Amino acid sequence: MPKTIYEVRTRSHDGAVRQVSMFDPGSGRWLASFTIGAHTATLPGPLRTFREEQHVVGHATWVRTYPQPFHDESFDPDWLASALEANALNEPDILAVAMQYIAGSAPIHADDDPQLQIAGDASYGPEIGDTRAEGSDFNDYLGIAWPYVDEGTDQPESRQYRCLDCSGYVRMVFGYRRNLSGRDSGNIALCRHPREDRAAIPRRAHEMASHAPGVLILRMATHQATDFLNLAAGDLVFFDADPDDGPQIDHVGIYLGPDTRGHHRFISSRKRRDGPTMSDIGGRSTLDGDGLYAQAFCAARRL
Repeated sequence: MPKTIYEVRTRSHDGAVRQVSMFDPGSGRWLASFTIGAHTATLPGPLRTFREEQHVVGHATWVRTYPQPFHDESFDPDWLASALEANALNEPDILAVAMQYIAGSAPIHADDDPQLQIAGDASYGPEIGDTRAEGSDFNDYLGIAWPYVDEGTDQPESRQYRCLDCSGYVRMVFGYRRNLSGRDSGNIALCRHPREDRAAIPRRAHEMASHAPGVLILRMATHQATDFLNLAAGDLVFFDADPDDGPQIDHVGIYLGPDTRGHHRFISSRKRRDGPTMSDIGGRSTLDGDGLYAQAFCAARRL
């Protein structure tokens, strides 16, 4: 980690998103990119691939969460040094954590509680007829009660054990899980209901779009969104995919990046796949094209 850092400040093409990219002034090597007002940062690391069935996303961009929304006065060079070291050591980041719940994933247990499984193959929810029930949050998967500040305690539902619906999956990855392996948790607060200060991740997909922390990268569109210029790995992507609930966001996923065929691929938890997936079962996991989710893609947020 260099003692001095060269910064480049940019705005999105529409002027709404302000970004600070940091470089080593000696070598010119990119060190990190932060977005003003967002926790999520992208950093360089070893080249890797994310794969499910024949679908592959490969790049050297790692995603970690800063302890607070980034601003000039909040920059901590020690955090950056620790994050880059974690990448070099292949310690799981946001994207790696997200992949730990797809079909066939091995169980992972908490370091301080061997009885608590924190990752592994997740279902979407309990069966109801020919579909799966919504409502499985991160603490249902874990099987633990979760106390919220000023919102009481949420008890786990036994029938939703090891289950995560789409928003519960996002809350698990960004809100519960640590991604610096104890160096700095970087996790983001959770809430049961939307907060006006947007300081915590609420429960439902449409609430995340409007009231989660961070910055809207792509504002709510009334038609299929086709502008991918500002998207970065780790962004939340939102969809109005269910015609039965009216014009409201009803699905959320995590953007992984372009796949080997050049398509913008995301991962989310779905009923038809019965859990988190980046595959095309139950609709292609791409933001571009004419598939179910591409046509329903309408907003994006950088937490």
